[in-house]
Amino acid sequence: MRLLLIHADFIEYEIKEKTAIAEEFNKKSERVEEVLIAFTSVEKNDNEEVAKKAANEIRDVAKKVGAERIMIYPYAHLSSNLADSETAINLLKIMEAELSDLEVHRAPFGWYKAFKLSCKGHPLSELSREISSEAELEVTKALKDEEKVVSYWYILTPQKELVEVEKFGFTNYENLRKFVNYEIAKRRAVDVVPPHVEYMKKLEIADYEEASDSGHLRYYPKGRLIKSLLERFVTQKCIDYGAMEVETPIMYDRNHPTLRRYLERFPARQYVLLGDKREFFLRFAACFGQFLMLNSATLTYKNLPLRIYELTRYSFRKEQRGELVGLRRLRAFTMPDMHTIVRDMEEAKKEFFEQYKLAVEVLKEIGLNPEDYEIAVRVTRDFYEQNRDFVHSLIDILKKPILIEMWNQRFFYFVLKFEFNFVDALEKASALSTVQIDVENAERYGITYVDADGSRKYPLILHCSASGAIERVMYALLEKCKFEFDKGKLPMLPVWLSPTQVRIIPVSERFLDKAVEICKEIENYDIRVDIDDRAETLSKKIRDAATEWVPYVVVVGEKEVESGKLTVTIRAESTLNKQTRLEMSVKELAERIKKECNGKPTAKLSIPKMLSKRPSMR
Repeated sequence: MRLLLIHADFIEYEIKEKTAIAEEFNKKSERVEEVLIAFTSVEKNDNEEVAKKAANEIRDVAKKVGAERIMIYPYAHLSSNLADSETAINLLKIMEAELSDLEVHRAPFGWYKAFKLSCKGHPLSELSREISSEAELEVTKALKDEEKVVSYWYILTPQKELVEVEKFGFTNYENLRKFVNYEIAKRRAVDVVPPHVEYMKKLEIADYEEASDSGHLRYYPKGRLIKSLLERFVTQKCIDYGAMEVETPIMYDRNHPTLRRYLERFPARQYVLLGDKREFFLRFAACFGQFLMLNSATLTYKNLPLRIYELTRYSFRKEQRGELVGLRRLRAFTMPDMHTIVRDMEEAKKEFFEQYKLAVEVLKEIGLNPEDYEIAVRVTRDFYEQNRDFVHSLIDILKKPILIEMWNQRFFYFVLKFEFNFVDALEKASALSTVQIDVENAERYGITYVDADGSRKYPLILHCSASGAIERVMYALLEKCKFEFDKGKLPMLPVWLSPTQVRIIPVSERFLDKAVEICKEIENYDIRVDIDDRAETLSKKIRDAATEWVPYVVVVGEKEVESGKLTVTIRAESTLNKQTRLEMSVKELAERIKKECNGKPTAKLSIPKMLSKRPSMR
């Protein structure tokens, strides 16, 4: 709702012509003196809450300017996103009733009117206000339902027994205990800065951007390189699995009838913005564009299962401020999003099982093993009772206990969902990989296929993010480094994700040419290598390489020149107290690194090769 508030000596209007949407009105004219005029445009999605907030705002301004009379004047010209006439009249009447403690006049809706007024001209005599409902803008029906959900919590044991959480012994399952406590408490706010935030800043990966909205980060060259490699890796895994890659818009009409209904079924807060004549929302997943694309497709049973994939850079969710922290929870994030169209529930279960295994494989190759995360399955009781053996069969993949959240009724669009959840140093859990069986949206979006008998049917849809948000994967890897450090190991990223894979340190300037020669040799193997040519001591250069978590550090001096061998410090095999150094040739070093990075995407170093040329990005 938009208001233009004018404190006036008087307003006088005269009825001219009735429109098709006019409310009944018997007067021909009206004049009100010493009045606060509230020119009002009622907009789409305005509700009773908005009307009451607008009335309170008008009352507050009236008190400040000393006005005891109010004129509510419908004025369509303040907005291009107008509500229908019935809604507008109803909300104007609510505003009138809310202001009944003052002398209130309301000009009729839907009439052409001539008016004259005399504005008083003091500093508060002309004000504008935009009133919105936070619940309407950000909180979907699914989020409201989520608050009402009654959850029943169980542990599915490796022996395939379903045990109430209170009766399960968590001996040897301390991480699972932390995860269960977090889930049941449902306290998402963060009180202490988690370790990965220090790492992401110190390593010049990412940082907060004060000039943007909260939850939007800046990524430095090293962070962009890591992020790009992860994006390419997950995308290729989904394509190899059989998905067709597409690209769809990042904003959609908020009042599109199909999209509007889906918005209400997805538990996410929205970013809303105004276009020329319509109100839009920024996507929080690739579902909207992919489902509209599938609505236009001609599908038969021969095409199924059909997989469609997009790396959404970016998706947007207006998460609550107290939950925003580092890379863990953001308002703008990159989500690998795959949707699979299947004929029926049997095919859906088969895909669900295979995509579960795909997610395990993707995380493992990234550097997150099954012992690094906990499993949650969320399911309706009806589905569980009808598919008990199938749900229990998920144990066979990782053979570790699973937290089961069960609902007596279906609140959302899915009947079954799994998540792999990383539990960090603060005992907060964050979902990584997930797959859901969607039983609603094919019909909602009009997605159909022609079956073997010629009949047209609605398929089922699986939503899959094989890794979870790319930023959250980065968070999990950095938090895992903290756990490794606490065990006495040196923290490091997987070699394929390390911005610098090999650092060459000449003992003195005399050996710089040799360092450059070795650097070129290593680069021929498609390995990222740089040279510390700064005028610093050897010990400082070695310390700085360790601070940057460089996996392989090569010192070049007289010995290396004479022997033709490299002295290589291997971070993965070193500790705080003891460095592991091996002699090897350039070829041996390159082969070792290539083996560690086998099957992973590669990229060139995106920062100056010489450290003396490299700026500090923080």
